[in-house]
Amino acid sequence: MYAIIRAGGKQQKVRQGDVLDIERLKETGEVTFTPLLIVKDDGTTISDAKKLEKAKVTVEVMGEHRGDKVDVFKYKNKTGYRRRSGHRQTYTTVQVKKITLSGGGKKTAKKAATKESPADDAVAEEA
Repeated sequence: MYAIIRAGGKQQKVRQGDVLDIERLKETGEVTFTPLLIVKDDGTTISDAKKLEKAKVTVEVMGEHRGDKVDVFKYKNKTGYRRRSGHRQTYTTVQVKKITLSGGGKKTAKKAATKESPADDAVAEEA
């Protein structure tokens, strides 16, 4: 099973056990993300917003590091305009612990059982 999450304005495809770098998080310990899309192992895709509200991706923050330096050089011809600067982005390394679809599996089973029982009673009364 894999999920697509949004982290730092970018989307990431994650599986359980993956280690990935995302833009800096200020939190430490375990962090949860709400997925945008989940694809199960059997190939079924879940993209319904109501079902995905209950789903979550739990990751553990492993540390921070800085990325490679990006050199910025601005130049305009024949005017003497030259500007040089650079940027190093800070990234957080996280490991995906688990992907859960919903926390209320037992509640849905009870609702299904109560929905079936009135229908069975109606069939028994007609007979």
